[in-house]
Amino acid sequence: MLRPEEPTLRLPVTPPVEPMLAKLARELPIGDYVYEPKWDGFRCLVFHDGDELLLQSRNRKPLNRYFPELEPPLREQLPERVVVDGELVVPRGGLLDFDALAERIHPAESRVAMLAEATPARFVAFDLLALDDRDLRSTPCQQRRELLERTLGDVRPPLHLSPATSDPEVARDWFARFEGAGLDGVIAKRAQGVYAPGQRTLLKVKHERTADVVVGGFRWHKDGEGVGSLLLGLYDEHGHLRHIGVASSFSARRRLELVDELADHRPRPDEDLEHPWLAEEGATASPRGPSRWNVGKDLRWEPLRPGLVAEVAYEQLQGDRLRHGARFRRWRPDRDPGSCRYDQLDEPPPAELVDLFAVR
Repeated sequence: MLRPEEPTLRLPVTPPVEPMLAKLARELPIGDYVYEPKWDGFRCLVFHDGDELLLQSRNRKPLNRYFPELEPPLREQLPERVVVDGELVVPRGGLLDFDALAERIHPAESRVAMLAEATPARFVAFDLLALDDRDLRSTPCQQRRELLERTLGDVRPPLHLSPATSDPEVARDWFARFEGAGLDGVIAKRAQGVYAPGQRTLLKVKHERTADVVVGGFRWHKDGEGVGSLLLGLYDEHGHLRHIGVASSFSARRRLELVDELADHRPRPDEDLEHPWLAEEGATASPRGPSRWNVGKDLRWEPLRPGLVAEVAYEQLQGDRLRHGARFRRWRPDRDPGSCRYDQLDEPPPAELVDLFAVR
């Protein structure tokens, strides 16, 4: 029997609460800021009131049932009455493993229990919204951070206090070193800023690189007008073209332009196209199978002759595919498709998570 999804909480800040959000910045801002590593996990607000405990997701849904292993340490180590903002992560092999974290969201209790043992999660705290009877959302960020350090400075794994600094040089060092541990940038918070639920008052500086990739197919836009996304691929060490993700978010005008630009690369109706991503029944599903997040999503695509090369911008490689969607930059008619291999990607040496967690 499932536990109640929303316990009765008598706190100065009660759920549901939208977390404070961030907007993209291409350069690290300099000034009166508090800097933190940008964690690559699930945003989680923790509400603790005596025997009651609620883990709330970014979209205001309860997370308790998916991470049962965190309830005992949260109850034991958090103050009696507190609201903490943070991130759920799963470290594996010296890296943060987002795929292992995503697998934790499963409807079967038996699988949730098994994964809680196999890939236990950790909670990283980085902001304080309430303590005892105090609503801290209007308290300046720097003061909230100091109070958070006094309150959670002695927590033990699987609870962690996120590093923070007011020194931009330290933040630049984190931006370079911590990426190898699975983090994808730095967050900058105004030192005198308040906690503004649902507002993009934070700044996130994320890694962005470029790569030359094979465009192996495309999907029509959902409204039927133009190209919605390009399917991207890279060759592995065995010469196999692997699907790594998509480039999308085109303007309405660009979607129509792409129809003409792809026309010469689409196979004729009578053409017997040999394509590494084509299943026996044809191009009716994603080269990587159905969507993990939306089983009913239409993933039909059309193949292209694998000779088209594009330069795209990307942020992070997760395993053998892109962690987020890529951004189209330009066509590269000067590049041979066979030269579009994984070995061109910038993979920094990993930093050990234990070192990151030890930073104070």
